[in-house]
Amino acid sequence: MKAPFRPAGKRPWSRALGEFVTPLIAPVMAKQGFGESDIIMHWPEIVGARLAQVSEPMRLQWPPQGSQRDPAKPKEPATLHVRVDGGLAIEMQHMSGVIIERVNAHLGWRCVGRIAIKQGPLAGGRRGKKKRTAPDAAALALGAEAAQGVSDEALRAALARLGARVLGKG
Repeated sequence: MKAPFRPAGKRPWSRALGEFVTPLIAPVMAKQGFGESDIIMHWPEIVGARLAQVSEPMRLQWPPQGSQRDPAKPKEPATLHVRVDGGLAIEMQHMSGVIIERVNAHLGWRCVGRIAIKQGPLAGGRRGKKKRTAPDAAALALGAEAAQGVSDEALRAALARLGARVLGKG
């Protein structure tokens, strides 16, 4: 199929959304130390889907310029501050060396030298949170049977619900 005729120097009237978004978010990214939005936009590809669901890059902090006295010395890399939700902060800490390598490989230069982890809720809430479904009747029966010997009624009901979740598929 032949492309439509377009006079030289004229742009098509439709443009990719990324052409509009990048200039709009660039000042916000610069305030957080990100020269470009690559780390934020490609975070799932850098750290993997599992860690991307429970973490987000917050800012890139460069060492003060006054600390670099010798101009012949290479510039010190930045610290990437990452917020991690829940108990996966320890896993992120153990994988920090690999994540630093992945970020630097993605950017194409030694930009990040260390990762500072802050444990807390993510800004946009938990990403990719699965909706829990109610346990089916068979799981409820298994949970009730497992908690049958408990005399306290409230405790027995709580154990039956827990057993239904653990023993069932819900």
